Amino acid sequence: MLTIAVISYLALTIVIGCVAARRVDGARDFMVAGRSLPLYMNFACVFATWFGAETVLSVSATFAGEGLRAIPGDPFGFSFCLVLVALFFAKAWYRMDLLTIGDFYRKRFGKTTEVFTSVVIAMSYLGWAAAQLTALGLVISVLGQTAGWPGLTINHGIMIGVVIVAFYTVMGGMWSVALTDMIQTFVIIVGLIVVATLMARAAGGADVVLSSAYESGRLQVFPDTGARDWLVYIAGFLTAALGSIPQQDVFQRVTSAKDEKTAVRGTLLGGMFYCMFAFVPMFIAYAAVVIDPEYLAQFASEDNREVQRALPSAIMLSTPFWAQALFLGALVSAILSTASGTLLAPTSLIVENVIKPFAPEMSDHVMLRWLRVVLLIFAGVALYQALSSNNTMYEMVQQAYSVPLVGALAPLAVGLAWKGATTQGALCSIVAGVSTWLLVGYFSPDFIVPSQLCGLAASLIAIVVGSLLPQMSGGGPATTPHPSE
Repeated sequence: MLTIAVISYLALTIVIGCVAARRVDGARDFMVAGRSLPLYMNFACVFATWFGAETVLSVSATFAGEGLRAIPGDPFGFSFCLVLVALFFAKAWYRMDLLTIGDFYRKRFGKTTEVFTSVVIAMSYLGWAAAQLTALGLVISVLGQTAGWPGLTINHGIMIGVVIVAFYTVMGGMWSVALTDMIQTFVIIVGLIVVATLMARAAGGADVVLSSAYESGRLQVFPDTGARDWLVYIAGFLTAALGSIPQQDVFQRVTSAKDEKTAVRGTLLGGMFYCMFAFVPMFIAYAAVVIDPEYLAQFASEDNREVQRALPSAIMLSTPFWAQALFLGALVSAILSTASGTLLAPTSLIVENVIKPFAPEMSDHVMLRWLRVVLLIFAGVALYQALSSNNTMYEMVQQAYSVPLVGALAPLAVGLAWKGATTQGALCSIVAGVSTWLLVGYFSPDFIVPSQLCGLAASLIAIVVGSLLPQMSGGGPATTPHPSE
């Protein structure tokens, strides 16, 4: 019965994707839903996209094993990112009337910068997409074992999962994402609250769980050791808080809103609610430890896939059938909502900002076809990474956001704030940031300053120095577009 319930939910998602396809008349509908989403849909898109598999499975497991100080990036960094975007970027992005974040780099710094930054940002989605596919594979394999199919492994589940997500996303694009996110947000909230209530009751009450977490040091937010640990903590926070700003999924949700005010409010509300609700799966995970301390060893296992199985296993053993169905529904919703966004965002960047610049006469019909083809290709690459990686979902996402942090943030932030930033400076920033990050990470991984902080510092210095130096091309500096243009 449990397997049938989840399969039915997956089938419903596919049907919604097919219905959403009727609203897609061109590339603009596919990428930003025609810039028409009302506040409730915009909020649901922001929350559901960011509340992914790593939040439910990986972050909660890390919290249960090590506490809040081990997860500075999620939810703290990611929530802070959305607040920053709402307060400082949303209005400017919306007023520019652009399709992708890559369009900003073209308008501000030219075609070369557009292509470089778009490739950097698009490639950063591989880790995030792979994390969602890994989680979906885990759920499908758990269902298979429940139904008496022990031969259905996580890898088999990953392959089945990528077909489901790619199908409904390729059908309706951003409209599929928006319509399914509304349902998925509801299922996530209701499902996890009900499961948290049941787990609290089984553990002796919410106060017992919170007291145990406090006494064990799980609620300690900051590290209490040396400088290296503090710098690693800061790097984790900034990677999420700043590295996720120059991302197409954030940009897409801002520019999909029906107006500027909705763009700001939807992003701000989504970020604030995400920060609060991300503690619910953490509570559930630690309640499992209170119920049975043996789960602590599973949460701290060196086998990352075993860690990610811990919470579903605890739910299956500690709750009735209907609660298991609610939990798996919430988990599947979290996975699908994020997975679809992580496939659509890089696809939009690659087609609009990497392929189209070399085919400027491309018709809207041909562009829509390219969007669907590239989405399938990217899904295939993400599938390969999901099958071959042994990192936790949290680690995959953290690594993914290091790329735009060092390669795309400085041109975006400095380009908006300083009219003196030039194309030469932007290109210097990209090269310096990415190369410094790679060199430090490869040759000195134990250096006291984490590699992503070194890359960020190099990129910020390079855009200033490169912009102030005489233009090597002989041309004048690029002009800064006014946000209202």
